[in-house]
Amino acid sequence: MSKAPSAYPAAPGSGPAVAAVDVEQFSRNLARLIEEGGRALAAYLRPREEGRITDEMAEELSQIAKTLGEVAQYWLADPQRAAELQNRLGKAYLELWAAMAKRLVGETSAPVATPAPNDKRFSDPEWSSNQFFDFLKQAYLVTAQWADRLVAEADVDPHTRRKAEFYVRQIANAVAPSNFVLTNPELLRETFSSNAENLVRGMRMLAEDIEAGGGELKIRQSDSSMFEVGRNLALTPGKVIFQNELMQLIQYEPTTETVLKRPLLIVPPWINKYYVLDLTPEKSFIKWCVDQGLTVFCISWVNPDSHLAQKSFEDYIRQGPLAALDAIHEAIGEERVHAIGYCVGGTLLAVTLAAMAAWNDERIVSATLFAAQVDFTHAGDLKVFVDEDQVKAIEQKMAERGYLEGSAMATVFNLLRSNDLIWPYVINNYLKGKAPFPFDLLYWNSDATRMPAANHSFYLRNCYLDNKLSKGKMVLGNTRINLKSIHIPIYNLATREDHIAPAKSVMLGSKFFGGDVRFVVAGSGHIAGVINPPDKKKYQYWTGPKPRNADIDGWLAKAKEHPGSWWPDWLLWIMRQSPTEVPARIPGAGGLKVIEDAPGSYVKVRS
Repeated sequence: MSKAPSAYPAAPGSGPAVAAVDVEQFSRNLARLIEEGGRALAAYLRPREEGRITDEMAEELSQIAKTLGEVAQYWLADPQRAAELQNRLGKAYLELWAAMAKRLVGETSAPVATPAPNDKRFSDPEWSSNQFFDFLKQAYLVTAQWADRLVAEADVDPHTRRKAEFYVRQIANAVAPSNFVLTNPELLRETFSSNAENLVRGMRMLAEDIEAGGGELKIRQSDSSMFEVGRNLALTPGKVIFQNELMQLIQYEPTTETVLKRPLLIVPPWINKYYVLDLTPEKSFIKWCVDQGLTVFCISWVNPDSHLAQKSFEDYIRQGPLAALDAIHEAIGEERVHAIGYCVGGTLLAVTLAAMAAWNDERIVSATLFAAQVDFTHAGDLKVFVDEDQVKAIEQKMAERGYLEGSAMATVFNLLRSNDLIWPYVINNYLKGKAPFPFDLLYWNSDATRMPAANHSFYLRNCYLDNKLSKGKMVLGNTRINLKSIHIPIYNLATREDHIAPAKSVMLGSKFFGGDVRFVVAGSGHIAGVINPPDKKKYQYWTGPKPRNADIDGWLAKAKEHPGSWWPDWLLWIMRQSPTEVPARIPGAGGLKVIEDAPGSYVKVRS
C-alpha cells in the first residue's frame, strides 16, 4: 500500500509530528465523506421539498442586516469617523505583522492579542508554538475585538446596540479558525493521522442529527441512548395523585417518620421538564428535601400540542399552582403550604401570589424563587429576541401550529453560550467524529417542551416586551395585580453567572415585593448554581440585606460569603417559619388515590 510523507509536518519545536498519510485509504475516505455528505444534504432537503417545513432564514438574516446596517450607518455617515475606524484596524494588523516578523528571525515578541483565560478554543499548544496558527489566532482575535468596539462605540439606541453585540458575537464565534479543519492544528493532526476517518464519522453523525431534527440540525450534546426518564433519571419514589390537561401532580414518598406539617409545592418552568430537580439521586433537590423531612409535591407540566393552543397564562395559573393547592388539601388535609418556583416557573409563581393577594387567598405562606425574574429591565441577551417585530413574527409562527416548538427555545438558550453549547459540539461531533459523552444535564437540556401560543404570547408581551409585572400593570382576567401586595416571606435566589436570568435582574426584582426578602446569590450559573448538593462541597453562596437596586457588584462586595451549597441555608429558613412536625404522609392514603407511579406519563412525551 503506497504511503506519502505527512502533508502537515510539524515545525521544529512546534509540537508532535503527524504520522504519514495512507494515500489510498485517505482517498477512499474522501469518497465516503462525499457519500455521507449527500445523505446529510438529502436529510436537509427532503422535508423542504415535501413541504413539511419552510425555511425562515431570510427573515432572520433581514433582522441581522437591519441591525448591523444601523451600526454601519453611524460610522459611514462621517468620513473622518470611518477613516479612524479603518486606521485602528490597520494599525493592529501592522503590529501583528511586526510581531510575526520578529519571530521569523528568532526574536521573542509579546502577542498583540490573547484569548480570554476561560477561552478553551485555543488551548492546543500549537496555537502558540506554531507561527502560522499563532498568526491565525491573533488575527482572528484582533478582528473580533475591533468588531466588538465597532458596536460598543456606535451611537445607536440601547436595544439596537444589544442586538448588534449579540449578532457580532455569534458571527465572530462562528468564523473562529478553531471551527475549520484547515485552520485548526488539532483537527489537522486528527484528520491526517486517521486518514480522514474522523470526517467520515462526523458527516455520518451530521446526517443522523439532521434526520433526527426532521430537516433541522439537532446537535447532539450527550449520548441520549444512555438515559431514560424513569429508568436512570427522575428516580425519587412517588405517585401521581392528580392530573388535568395541563399538569400532573406528584407526591413523593416520605423517608422520615415525621415531616414538617406544612408541605412544599414545586412549580417548575413549563419550557423545560421538571426532572432537572430530580436528575439522579445524588443530584436530586427533590430527594434531598424528602430526606430532610418535607412532604414534597411537584408539578409536571404537559408537553402541549395544537389542542392546547388557546391555553392562556391565567389557565396555567388556575390549572397549575391553584389546582395543585386544591389537590394538596384534598390529599393530606393541609391548606397552607410553602412554594418554590424555578425560572419561568418562578415568574408564574410570583404572578400567582400577586393574584392570590388580590383574591384574599392565603394558602401559600412562603415562596422561594430559583433564578426567576419579576422585573425584566436587565433580562440580558434574551431581550435580543424580543421587540415588536420579532414578537409578531413568533406569534405568526405559533398561529400556524398552535404552539412554539421546544427546539426553538433550546436553540435560543444554546446561542446565549454558543462557545460552550454549540461550537465545541460541532467540532467534537462533526469534525473530530467523536460521539459526545453521556451527560444527564445535557440530555435534560435537549428534552425541551412546546409552548402554547396564547400562553407564550402573553409571557413575551407582558414580561419581556412591556415589563408590566413589576410596574403593577399586569391584568389577569379582570384583576390588576401588584407584587407589592405580596407580604409573605420570599427567599430569592440568584446565580452569579446566570445567562438566562442575570443576577442583577433577579436582584432588582427583590425590591418589588411587599414583605421580607432573603436575597441569596449562589456561585455558578442557571442550573449548576441551583443544583448544588451539600455533599459535593462545590461553589459558594452570599447573603446580605434586601436589595434596593441592581448593583450586584456593590451588593456582593458587602455580602457575607459562605462555602458550599445554599440548600441548608434555605432549609433553616423554611424550618424557622413552621417547625411543627406531623407523622409522615403516604401518597394515596388520603383523599386522592394514586393514578400512576412517578415520574408519571406527561414528562415522558418528547417533542
